[in-house]
Amino acid sequence: MCGIVGYIGSREAYPIIIEGLKRLEYRGYDSAGIALFDGKDLKIAKTKGKVSDLEACVEKETSKTGNVGMGHTRWATHGVPNDVNSHPHASNSGDLAIIHNGIIENYDALKKELTSRGYTFKSDTDTEVLINLIEDVKKKENVKLGKAVQIALNQVIGAYAIAVYDKNKPEEVVIARLGSPLAVGIGEDEFFIASDASPFIEYTKNAIYLEDEEMAIIRLGKAIKIRKIKDDSLVDPYIQELQINLEQIEKGGYDHFMLKEIHEQPRAIRDTYRGRLLRDEAIIKMAGVEDNMKKFLNADRIIIVACGTSWHAGLVAEYIFEEFARIPVEVEYASEFRYRNPIITEKDVLIAISQSGETADTLAAIKLAKSKGAFVFGVCNVVGSSIARETHAGAYTHAGPEIGVASTKAFTTQITVLTLIALRLARAKGTMSSSDFRLHLHELELIPQKVEQLLQVDQHVKEIAKEYLLSTNCLYLGRGYNFPVALEGALKLKEISYIHAEGYPAAEMKHGPIALIDDRMPVIVIAPSKGHYEKVVSNIQEIKSRKGKIIAVVTEGDTAVRDIADHVIEIPDSEEAFSPLLTTIPLQLLSYHIAVMRNCNVDQPRNLAKSVTVE
Repeated sequence: MCGIVGYIGSREAYPIIIEGLKRLEYRGYDSAGIALFDGKDLKIAKTKGKVSDLEACVEKETSKTGNVGMGHTRWATHGVPNDVNSHPHASNSGDLAIIHNGIIENYDALKKELTSRGYTFKSDTDTEVLINLIEDVKKKENVKLGKAVQIALNQVIGAYAIAVYDKNKPEEVVIARLGSPLAVGIGEDEFFIASDASPFIEYTKNAIYLEDEEMAIIRLGKAIKIRKIKDDSLVDPYIQELQINLEQIEKGGYDHFMLKEIHEQPRAIRDTYRGRLLRDEAIIKMAGVEDNMKKFLNADRIIIVACGTSWHAGLVAEYIFEEFARIPVEVEYASEFRYRNPIITEKDVLIAISQSGETADTLAAIKLAKSKGAFVFGVCNVVGSSIARETHAGAYTHAGPEIGVASTKAFTTQITVLTLIALRLARAKGTMSSSDFRLHLHELELIPQKVEQLLQVDQHVKEIAKEYLLSTNCLYLGRGYNFPVALEGALKLKEISYIHAEGYPAAEMKHGPIALIDDRMPVIVIAPSKGHYEKVVSNIQEIKSRKGKIIAVVTEGDTAVRDIADHVIEIPDSEEAFSPLLTTIPLQLLSYHIAVMRNCNVDQPRNLAKSVTVE
């Protein structure tokens, strides 16, 4: 969940590393640090706070000179966020330094052993234990840094992406990966190291992604060497061309990445179905599905595993798959699925959903399902990510980079991909008529245009937000396809405004939450005209009779709810199954505006990180 950046070459390392840390700050922003080799010594500066605080610290305390360096932006696991616990960490001798994304689970036992040998520790982190373990191995075994890293890593339990530097070997950096992502940018006699490719896209389009249990020794003037950590065997590096560009990871005139990404959804949805949804030919083309059609059609059930917003997308997909393709679906939190000894057979299909493709719990669920013989299909946004490589087959969303920690366009593009799969299976199984299939293709193709239209309610939503920015609790209600949207709307409000919010099926309100409703409780009700409309209207009347404040999301032209609700936000009409792609938009905007008015950090909410690569 932390972000790591490194550079070795002929350029000044400092500006590359600082800019890279800013691009990776979505991965964690409790503290930040940098280490630079100035030709004589290794200079380390680190501080609690954001990368901007690190820049101020460097201005006061240390030199910016050096062609080799590495930096870190932290999401705290072991030890509170403070200057001492910030990375990089140095070994007791001061010769070695490390940056680390992950968790060393057996750090306490290792720390006790090292303490008995005379090592001392300044921080509370597992990372300082690891760098001293590497130094201890290097001295005891009298080996080079690369071999010392390999031996040490065979003694640790946990997850890591690390970069290790020895000031006595100034033209070499050792990196390794298990469970946490790590990319290497290959330039002209220069190398870039990062948690993802965003820190180096303006310098090179060529990148290597380390696989689990691989390490590499990076030396100036030499080709990169990759080895297996367990047995030291050589691995042929696969260099791939990056598909992202600098414009995609900049704000483009918006105040926040989240707002930019909300407004990018028409394009993102269109890009996700482009080339797959061929309306004129009345077909859906998805190679990952076509090549494995028998697996899907012979499945006893589909199991969807995901976390957070991706789990909500999976819940929407449950309704869609069962309605269209008549295949039983179970949706599981990946973090629970992997630990509850689930019943999995060779006749199951597991769909794993993750924006980053690096979510630790989802990856573990994939490995468990594969070990039981299930067919595993991945849905993710990042080309070359761990989930893309670990699954049997899959489909990418085409959301483009999502920098805001609170996910928006990932949610709608995941639903788009899953809808395409469900429609394709429906035709293959014969559970949807040809005319209905054509109708749904047409309606899905219109969704981006309808989202563009819906984004025009932004100012209206902003006015509503002004009335509720001081609320302390909020209830979101929906039924059918829009129950998961209620969950997602509540999550967005919690994540970025720190207002407590809960999502419920509208009918469940009477089984507890109704006790909370009073004249200070805003209730957001999702009430499109198709799907249990009359029942939801009854729920709204129950709220109103208890003086609750009602914000209703309704279909254009609605009159029944307008007469009851305090505020109404209209959405274009659509097929019921596609309504979550529309109803979620005003809820994203509402959360955004409330958070901005509360002076919250919209793109970097406290305690959160974008890519959850640790348990």
